Amino acid sequence: MKKTTLSLSIAALLLTACSDNDSASADKAPVAEKAPAKVEQSSNTIDNNAGKHQNNFLTAYDNIDLDIYKDRVKTLSSDEFEGRSPATEGGRKTSEYLKEQFKAVGAEPGNGDSYFQQVPLISIEADADMTLQLGDSTLEYSQDFVAGTSQTVESISLKDSDLVYVGYGVVAPEYDWNDYEGVDMEGKTAVILINDPGFAQPDAGIFQGKAMTYYGRWTYKYEEAARQGAAGAIIIHDTAPASYGWNVVSSSWSGPQYHLPSTGNTPKLDAEMWITLDQAHSLFKQSGLDLAKLQKDALSKDFKPVPLDSKASVDIKNTIQESQSANVIATIPGKKRPDEHVIYMAHWDHLGSRDGMEGDHIYNGAIDNATGTAGIISIAQAFKQLPEAPDRSVTFVAVTAEEQGLLGSKYFAANPTVPLTQIVGAFNIDSMNVSGRMKDFTVVGYPKSEVETYVEQAAKRQGRELRPESAPERGGYYRSDHFSLAKFGVPAVYGGGGTEFRDDADKDAADKWSKMRGECYHSLCDEYHEDWVWQAALDDIKIFFEAGYLLSNSEAFPNWYEGTEFRSIRDESMKQK
Repeated sequence: MKKTTLSLSIAALLLTACSDNDSASADKAPVAEKAPAKVEQSSNTIDNNAGKHQNNFLTAYDNIDLDIYKDRVKTLSSDEFEGRSPATEGGRKTSEYLKEQFKAVGAEPGNGDSYFQQVPLISIEADADMTLQLGDSTLEYSQDFVAGTSQTVESISLKDSDLVYVGYGVVAPEYDWNDYEGVDMEGKTAVILINDPGFAQPDAGIFQGKAMTYYGRWTYKYEEAARQGAAGAIIIHDTAPASYGWNVVSSSWSGPQYHLPSTGNTPKLDAEMWITLDQAHSLFKQSGLDLAKLQKDALSKDFKPVPLDSKASVDIKNTIQESQSANVIATIPGKKRPDEHVIYMAHWDHLGSRDGMEGDHIYNGAIDNATGTAGIISIAQAFKQLPEAPDRSVTFVAVTAEEQGLLGSKYFAANPTVPLTQIVGAFNIDSMNVSGRMKDFTVVGYPKSEVETYVEQAAKRQGRELRPESAPERGGYYRSDHFSLAKFGVPAVYGGGGTEFRDDADKDAADKWSKMRGECYHSLCDEYHEDWVWQAALDDIKIFFEAGYLLSNSEAFPNWYEGTEFRSIRDESMKQK
């Protein structure tokens, strides 16, 4: 947890910079264009039926029960569910509990006649007993480098692969930018800077300035290197542009790494690697090159790849296990346009338990993400309390394996239970604010899509206005489950909490809990507390409920704003609808 004014409800997530091993769900990565500096909200975006909003909605809104919500959070984060790890008995208990909760509130099965969508998982754990040879240097695992592969093989070798420095490793036609121009990468290993060129020169008018685009994510860099035909890729870690230290890289890449089964359509590298900045400087010195100068060179679209006078070699041995978990999907059919769906998402999984530890060994994951999972059940219950069903169907997707790289949501996006072109918009809830009530409402990545206008309208009831996150350079929009849908063009909103407290009492409460949140993110102490500021979470649940209600009774199909990276994907998919 960073001690900043960043939304308290999302601060924990923005630290998961390297724990979400999210490979591409589509063969072509989405492109990123500069977002509009200011969004003019259209009065026609929200087309409420006159009077309907007030008459059908307020009772359900007011009756969202805080005690029932708290009880669900307490239950989900109890030891009974053993940390909610996918493909474990605790994970199975969790999915069964969610099924019964959705059934109890009156939501129907969302995958045909089932509440479950089975998600196949593959665990690939690289043996830590390895070294990386870069030219004359032998690097030590964890201390100097980490390496793995997403290929489902027991062993794989990178042998004397030529190294090529490719700057930021970006191919972005809309920016007239190609860091691979003129080089044949077949069998070679790309050496790549973290983040994108906008970070180092935020006022230069390139990319989105300091706000990270998908081109800045390490996942994109591996994907693009593979598309270029490379055998391996090495990302140079640097704390400031990465927004996390080497310890995050080292810990996140050790142990089992989960993946979805390969479809065979997406190219994959033999070796995906990181090295420390110190080792990178040493590597470039071997070739008589100055990394600092080459970092500056990479800020120009005229940059050309630079071969290094060194080769890379590494042997990776894997332990592979196959298993499965389940997305839990429930729906409330619309009465006029049931084929059109509004989606609510939250991930139910956490980190499980560590057998053999003395004392407490269960990662209960109360904030992350029992709060969000319980939240979408409360929203489903509110929809069922309406005097009549909304015009559009409302579908709730509690996804598995988010902590393993958004795998449950990726699987849902690649195997949707309803056509993606019939999903009019999505709302994602992850790690809710329970620290203090807010005057504003943080939307991560703001502004991106017209779905935000429905959130804006809902926030007005509480006297709150939308604001972007305070650290967009961390790329928070690309790190939670809504992104899996966004990559396929579905307009999706992720947010919650805020930056300005309602009063001193809320600020004092947040000060009390901020240290705990920072220390307990992905730790054993992320446990339920009765004296959290639960009303803060309820405020956000009500905003999400109202936003979804407005969208479910609208006739509009929201789109991404012009200039955002997913607009062309949505436009193309809707042509084929």
